[in-house]
Amino acid sequence: MTDILRTIEAPENPNVPALMPGDAVSVHVKIKEGTRERIQEFKGIVLYTHNNGTNSTFTVRRIASNGVGVERTFLTRSPRIDKVVVERHSKVRRARLFYLRDRSGKSARLKQKF
Repeated sequence: MTDILRTIEAPENPNVPALMPGDAVSVHVKIKEGTRERIQEFKGIVLYTHNNGTNSTFTVRRIASNGVGVERTFLTRSPRIDKVVVERHSKVRRARLFYLRDRSGKSARLKQKF
């Protein structure tokens, strides 16, 4: 039975490193527009990760124009992710950073981990 499940399971994406909540990341995603394909960068802070085998995901939040917050969830094993660059690690004390949704400006900053 487990052999059958392994054949269906999606292969790991080697371009996605181990991510932790609070990491400032830059996700390079392949976007298809008509017949052309390009790479779009999505920079933000990892709010949380779901480690669930093939269905593992991570959610990144960034502040767009006019102070509007945008959250995007990515599949960890997706072939659409070209690469993920961890720009900095932040010191956080919880696994889910939902409190960042209510904050803006200086109160939304996280201390850098050294």
